[in-house]
Amino acid sequence: MDLELDDIERIIESNVPDADADVTQPRGPEDDDHLAAVVVSPAFEDQSLVDQHEMVYDALDDHMTTDIHALELKTYTPADAPE
Repeated sequence: MDLELDDIERIIESNVPDADADVTQPRGPEDDDHLAAVVVSPAFEDQSLVDQHEMVYDALDDHMTTDIHALELKTYTPADAPE
């Protein structure tokens, strides 16, 4: 994968309003195209879960087909985010 985890976080955070993204490799560095992301944004208010996920996928654009094979995604509004 050409992108670092920090790069993916920045892409999400710069394209989803006021987002805070945490991207990890749950299977370890040997499986670097399978990622997990937790994204918290007030932009998710009043959006369905599908729409929230679509916002993140749209933010990642072509990276979802070129750099990221699979993304385990959890989205939250600030009020619903786990502590």
